Amino acid sequence: MKTIKLLIAVVLIAVAIPTQAQTADEIIANYFENTGGEEAWGKLEGLQINAVVNQGMEIPVTIIEMKDGRQMIKINLQGQEITQLAFDGDVAWTTNFQSMKSEKVDSETLENFKILSGKTFPSPFLNYKDKGFTVELLGEEIIDGTNTYKVEVTMDPVKADGEMVDNKVTYYFETENFVPIQTASEIQAGPAKGQISKDTYSDYTEVDGLYFAFARTVFGGQALEIKSIVVNPEVTDEMFAFPVQE
Repeated sequence: MKTIKLLIAVVLIAVAIPTQAQTADEIIANYFENTGGEEAWGKLEGLQINAVVNQGMEIPVTIIEMKDGRQMIKINLQGQEITQLAFDGDVAWTTNFQSMKSEKVDSETLENFKILSGKTFPSPFLNYKDKGFTVELLGEEIIDGTNTYKVEVTMDPVKADGEMVDNKVTYYFETENFVPIQTASEIQAGPAKGQISKDTYSDYTEVDGLYFAFARTVFGGQALEIKSIVVNPEVTDEMFAFPVQE
């Protein structure tokens, strides 16, 4: 696998040249071009991410996302496979860790799954205008010593506490390679409502012609160490379906 290297500028004259101004669409276009090409991203049917999180012990995690909106998160806890979340396009469900039984999510959560089903894979920026999304360049910002372009994407509104609310995510694209190194969004419901949730991305590595971040912080700051990514994995309907209760 190849890893993206920082571009080295060739100095032709000893005169500082101002950075060319970028538009949001130019930043997005550069992002897709530098990570495999928009056409290749558009042909992607699904992804399987094999990773581990460390919570005193390493916990294997499998994440599957499909173009049609189906998704699943499964962990292996002391040899037992547990589905933390699954959505088959109609039903979303999880596992109750106390009873270890499968439970359907509440109606509001299910509605939000359906609102965005298939629209954010593999990126909300892919054909964003066709999805009815909008983007806005909010300027530049230094994130952990790295210069970034700050681009906000506004997606379809979602429901929180019974009301439809704005659904916006800010992406911070590194200015040399145009890859996102951080995202930020406001938490809309629950005890952390109003707080900003941030995820980080680094170690972009090539898999079958596409570049993915292999080091991420997710789950409220939990480090996700990605071991491998499978492009267009083989899946079955049963993998996402709500189990038949005995």
